[in-house]
Amino acid sequence: MQHVTFENPGRILAWAKANGHPIGDTQVYQNTRFPKQEDFDWLIIMGGPMNVDEETKYPWLVHEKAFIRESIASGKVILGICLGAQLIAEVIGGKVTRNPYLEIGWFPIRWNGEAALSPLFSFFPRRTLVFQWHGDIFSILPDEARRLAESDACRHQAFVYKNRVFGFQFHLENTPEIIGNLVENCRDEMVPGVYVQTAEQMLRHPESVAEDNQLMDMFLTRLEKMDRDGG
Repeated sequence: MQHVTFENPGRILAWAKANGHPIGDTQVYQNTRFPKQEDFDWLIIMGGPMNVDEETKYPWLVHEKAFIRESIASGKVILGICLGAQLIAEVIGGKVTRNPYLEIGWFPIRWNGEAALSPLFSFFPRRTLVFQWHGDIFSILPDEARRLAESDACRHQAFVYKNRVFGFQFHLENTPEIIGNLVENCRDEMVPGVYVQTAEQMLRHPESVAEDNQLMDMFLTRLEKMDRDGG
């Protein structure tokens, strides 16, 4: 599920194609129809510059939230990234609010003990450098959701809900092209701050993109095995 043209699933698409998985594409901003629950197994919800409460400006948000709620009830494997994670958090009873800091650029997150015990996350470096671009955050999560990571700028960076629904505030899927498109299309959000990098700083780390893409591959491969085995 894509909210703007310039934030596509990047490495996730490459992984799915390499592993022979057919891919459906729903561009929600074009008022396209949502797929039927029986027509898909996994749901990937991408990021976007809008906020979860801007339903008047983006009326499709109402329908998307209902679709996410239905997909969770149907037992789908779901991964939300940035805005996608915030939409999941709101749907399951959490709260999305303004983060004390804008977080735009390459910054480390720290995985907690909960993540270290999970085969889906235990292979991540305890301190992982990731790409961020957000001002809002899922600040409150329901009891059934377990927090997995934090950063200096933001206490909530990742969560898991019912062992099948995952929210990442950060981007492991980005390619250099996607980062360039974010800089081009969202430059007005790059207000100088403690956790806001320049365009030059963001674009000079192809090695970090490659490392994060590898982590995404490993996470998706383990998630696929878990789903196949009924874990």
